[in-house]
Amino acid sequence: MSTRKPRPLALGSLVLHGGDDPASRLSDAPVVPALFQSVNYLQEVGTADGLRYPRYGNSPNAEALQKRLALLDGAEASVLLSSGMGATACALLALLRPGDHLLASSWIYGGTRALLEEEFTSLGIEVSLVDPLETRVWRKALRSNTRAVFVESPVNPTCRVLDLKGVSFVTKHEGMALVVDSTFASPINFRPLEHGADVVIHSATKYLNGHHDVLGGVVSGTIPYVEEVRKKMMLWGQAPDPFAAWLLERGLKTLDVRVQRQNDNAMQVAEWAEGRREIRRVHYPGLASHPDHAIAKRTLDGFGGMMAIELAGGARTTDRMLRRLRLFRHAPSLGGVDSLVSEPRFTSHAHYSPAERARLGIPDGFLRISIGIEHADDLIADLDQAIR
Repeated sequence: MSTRKPRPLALGSLVLHGGDDPASRLSDAPVVPALFQSVNYLQEVGTADGLRYPRYGNSPNAEALQKRLALLDGAEASVLLSSGMGATACALLALLRPGDHLLASSWIYGGTRALLEEEFTSLGIEVSLVDPLETRVWRKALRSNTRAVFVESPVNPTCRVLDLKGVSFVTKHEGMALVVDSTFASPINFRPLEHGADVVIHSATKYLNGHHDVLGGVVSGTIPYVEEVRKKMMLWGQAPDPFAAWLLERGLKTLDVRVQRQNDNAMQVAEWAEGRREIRRVHYPGLASHPDHAIAKRTLDGFGGMMAIELAGGARTTDRMLRRLRLFRHAPSLGGVDSLVSEPRFTSHAHYSPAERARLGIPDGFLRISIGIEHADDLIADLDQAIR
């Protein structure tokens, strides 16, 4: 009898079939997984074994999806939560206790920064934010009580790309966890565990779902660690509804084709934008002019569907342009099939002063653009007529 292992599935196939239950291949089985929209399940008398309750993250829809997400990230296990912020909070709380120190990149999403600086510090967790490009910053900023390092790459909203090699060398040497939020990339373009990370976080609301109709978050890592995250999820009430898990699995099936199209579209839009005098600067890692282009080229499988532009006319020009858009929608999320544009000064960074935003690389006139799957020519035409 042959003992040859089956050929591993490519990502484009894993998004559809990863972790499939053998029962799904039986005659008369439904091709589309059933939705188990139930809060309660019958329990065997006299034992706690097999207890199923959606708040524990073990509803049938969540369990099937978590297996697939772990395979996509190359992790031992994954746990699905009700939002990206819930995933970030529970992922870090599973690693940190009062008196511990968290070292984090200062280039992170505004909501995450507020979580660390306001909520975590109130829990007695020390937090240091550092410039990730400063030479030897990670080793210099370590303390005796540092337990984890947190970074985001690519960065929201500036689209900077970090090289994990240096920071992962430090975390491995010091025996601490490297946690990476990889929402902007999705597993199609970047898998942090392959680059030295220990934990991966996604806001599943974005690319993983891809249709602007589900809130969700994912944490991936080792089995013991994910079980710790699950405990936090249960106690903090961050488990997703079964219908959200069912919708997320449905959206995940097209992740590969969506992201590939978004990669191509964004590259075309970025190249067009770079030649416009009305645009002072284009932020897209696929462009040779991007400061992290060499890192992106070396570490990413695709440059992504996220980009940003800075309009030469500042805030007033930005208002005028946004009102003229016809195909792009002015909305705060990202990663879906519909192209969206948002202004961080009124969303994720609204609580910062103009000077603080400028120091973070987000001056007035900065627009974050999430490229969808429409035809690139139509997207360019819409931006062109709005910007004139």
